[in-house]
Amino acid sequence: MNFIATPARLSTANSTFDAEFKARLHWSAETDAGIEQRVADILLDVQHRGDAAVLDYTARFDGLSASAVAELELTQVELKAAFDALPTVQREALQAAAARVRSYHEAQKKASGESWSYRDEDGTLLGQKVTPLDRVGIYVPGGKATYPSSVLMNAIPAHVAGVGEIIMVVPTPKGEKNAMVLAAAYVAGVTRAFTVGGAQAVAALAYGTATIPKVDKITGPGNAYVASAKKRVFGVVGIDMIAGPSEILVLADGSTPPDWVAMDLFSQAEHDELAQSILLCPDAAYLDQVQASINRLLPEMPRREIIAKSLNDRGALILTRSMEEACDISNRIAPEHLEVSSRDPHRWEPLLKHAGAIFLGAYTSESLGDYCAGPNHVLPTSGTARFSSPLGVYDFQKRSSLIEVSEAGAQVLGQIASVLAHGEGLQAHARAAEMRLCRMH
Repeated sequence: MNFIATPARLSTANSTFDAEFKARLHWSAETDAGIEQRVADILLDVQHRGDAAVLDYTARFDGLSASAVAELELTQVELKAAFDALPTVQREALQAAAARVRSYHEAQKKASGESWSYRDEDGTLLGQKVTPLDRVGIYVPGGKATYPSSVLMNAIPAHVAGVGEIIMVVPTPKGEKNAMVLAAAYVAGVTRAFTVGGAQAVAALAYGTATIPKVDKITGPGNAYVASAKKRVFGVVGIDMIAGPSEILVLADGSTPPDWVAMDLFSQAEHDELAQSILLCPDAAYLDQVQASINRLLPEMPRREIIAKSLNDRGALILTRSMEEACDISNRIAPEHLEVSSRDPHRWEPLLKHAGAIFLGAYTSESLGDYCAGPNHVLPTSGTARFSSPLGVYDFQKRSSLIEVSEAGAQVLGQIASVLAHGEGLQAHARAAEMRLCRMH
């Protein structure tokens, strides 16, 4: 069967551009009501029945039967055995990627993750204490595709942050375990791992069962059931984000080989029919060249059906009046992945305000960031890069304010607090501050 991919051709010069552009971007994050109800039932069941419910749902949804959840736990011996059994080239690739991810997150911790304090002129100490979370859960997708890279991206920053225990859950339909996922868990320092997935895995991590420990935060992507479950348990535990379909936006000046850009668009389109791939360029002839590359390269792709569906439904090749306008449109989109494929990417980077990750220059394919460049590939989607950040060490730490008021400082601060507290009608607050105006000795 021949698959044809024809992304929408739009032009900012057309009066209808805004409406066409908005329609192309539209994606609803609303979860199907039926999914929401089933997830609610699963969460409640796991909360009440614990291990027994986890076993029932694992057998029903993953076709994996066990008499006890302990049988679903992957031991450290099994994780190491999976690593040792990999071909040398895969072992070395995992270790090299892990080393780069760890190096980046170590630098991130030094830049923003240390406690600090100072004393003011009255001798009052003010500061911030940074401490790691005690225990986190990482969800690793399984089933249609397996993602050892997601193990590295979730577990390594948690490890660097100093998290005491990292609990991994990963579905293994019909008991089929992916050796690279297990090996990645070994390389990344996962503490415990369970072959459990779906909403029941999220519930077990959030509420705890007799076998699966309750965590403080859950990170990692999953399907609609996992996303719905994460939303519902937020508040009982922390979560990283609710991820939508993958996105790539390429800003091109026409200097990059069109085959490279076409393949970069494919790299996100192959994830999912709902993924979005957009190219912005002020050169109409170059857009024609990229379309020609799409036509020629698509038949070679094993996932060409998914790519074609994604590009036809949500892809776009957009002619802009200038690169400056392309940057403005990029800021409106706030994409997950943003490639600046130009001769001088540093000319345009200062104009870009909103993106999960920015890839500078023709040689910086988004796929390098997915696997081994170092920065995290868990990124905000669906325009949330306007106010959200990539997963990082800071997601596995919490901050406590430090306040130690000196005797002299209490004489100054007490007066201020008293006035403000009386203004709010909170007399006990005011009295507590006023008592410190009388020195203890």
